[in-house]
Amino acid sequence: MKITFLGATRTVTGSNILIETKDKKFLVDCGLYQGQDKEILLNTEDFMYVPSDIDFMLLTHAHIDHSGRIPKLYKEGYRGPIYATKATVDLCSIMLPDSGYIQESEVEWLNRKRMREGKHPVDPLYTAQDAIDSQVLFEPINYDEEIQLTPTIRVRYNDAGHMLGSAIIEVWITEDGEEQKLVFSGDLGSRNIPLLKEPSRIDEADILIMESTYGDRDHIKIENRVEDFLNIVSKTLEQGGNVIIPSFAVGRTQEILYELQKSKQSEDPEFRREFDEVMDAPVYVDSPLATSATEVFLNNLNVLDEQVQKDIKDGKKPLDFPDLRFTTSVEESRALNENANRSIIISASGMCEVGRIKHHLKHNLWRHDSTILFVGYQAVGTLGRKIVDGAKTVKIFGEEITVNAQVKYIESFSGHADKTGLLDFVKSFRRKPKQIFLIHGDEEAQLSLSDSIHDDFGTPVEIPYRGDVYEITSRRLAKVAEIKSPNENKYARLELLERIETLREEINEMASIINDDLKRETSDKKVEELTEKIKQLEKQIVEIVGTQENDK
Repeated sequence: MKITFLGATRTVTGSNILIETKDKKFLVDCGLYQGQDKEILLNTEDFMYVPSDIDFMLLTHAHIDHSGRIPKLYKEGYRGPIYATKATVDLCSIMLPDSGYIQESEVEWLNRKRMREGKHPVDPLYTAQDAIDSQVLFEPINYDEEIQLTPTIRVRYNDAGHMLGSAIIEVWITEDGEEQKLVFSGDLGSRNIPLLKEPSRIDEADILIMESTYGDRDHIKIENRVEDFLNIVSKTLEQGGNVIIPSFAVGRTQEILYELQKSKQSEDPEFRREFDEVMDAPVYVDSPLATSATEVFLNNLNVLDEQVQKDIKDGKKPLDFPDLRFTTSVEESRALNENANRSIIISASGMCEVGRIKHHLKHNLWRHDSTILFVGYQAVGTLGRKIVDGAKTVKIFGEEITVNAQVKYIESFSGHADKTGLLDFVKSFRRKPKQIFLIHGDEEAQLSLSDSIHDDFGTPVEIPYRGDVYEITSRRLAKVAEIKSPNENKYARLELLERIETLREEINEMASIINDDLKRETSDKKVEELTEKIKQLEKQIVEIVGTQENDK
């Protein structure tokens, strides 16, 4: 058996794993890359396998970084079944066409620019219709049901507690009369996510392939997150500003609505004051996808938390309250930016890369009275990550926007398990894995988690690169190949461009600091030292530019 890691390697997007047995080939996930230019370029590459050769796919959940290239796979010839939970199938039926629409819209904008430059137009990665057509491949299966897919492969889906329908997948593979068990964690949820059940415990595994998003830290003050949320929102509303919440349309949006509804039960006077103030403000969910996803939640009650199921059966509406308003049309969305004040606007995408959230940021980032409140992980290179990391200005739709708004991050709303949760997941195995692979995490988080796993359990850990191929038998595991991308040189150039862009931002930041220094006394010696360093940097840049010109 061979395992080839083709996505979410030392990064958090683009999940894609190829498993090859003696008689079958199958995929686990086929996600979209998001974030840095060199990663987004991977979406346009040919797959490192022939799609029509793949026998079937196991999909862990519906988030686009795990499912977003399925329409491309279909477009390029894949016709095998895609096994997923019913809730995941339902969500993909709305999320993938939405992604296709975004692909079309972005290419339309890009092609207008290309035509002005005299360049040929390009095609979208896939269209909304491609995504609709791919739905015929999906086959829903139930949690906890063991299914024999082939004479040598059987699977079982378990609740991962990360989002509606998310799964930890157990796979038993028999070769040469010996059976090995692989476990794919997918994205693991925290043990306190509202609406959802807690992640399942798995008894045993030979090979564990596990996410590591928060592998280097724990979430802070989980028990106080609603209080923190209300405090931030209340202060912003008192100032007359808007609270802009970049939120994943599926999962975080519904959980925030539920947390707000639940918090009505508090008897603390100050808490009640803030709650009443927040409830008095209009709350807009500005995402057609989030509106449809909320309906999917209500159509899959059996996989929700038992208390939520009981509340709904008793006639309560945990995802609704008086001033909640769902906007559907583009006109309604635009009106928010023209008229909204003292409002809470929840909008996708959660990492601020696409969708209506970019318009809300453009109209609120420069306002001193507004707050941008992040409640989910921000991948390196995304607009959301730049804002969280403290950028003074950001570029949105080609326009430089100054960041004057308050920027807050309540990490404990994240749908991912933190470091303690990930270690507890490994600890819960009655028979520990012989080998663990860490994927879906930035390198720093993976290295930290790898060290902790080794120290706590003594289990060997591998952190694969994209294209790494491992051969696994019951007696040995070895890296046997390394598939190189045909665009490797292009990625190196893109990385260089990103470093130059980072340098540009840092120079702008330095200029801002010096400008502030002009308003107060600064020693002559300090100014002279800084001037000399700037001259040296300027000299180096001139030398680099000169070298490049000579190489032409």
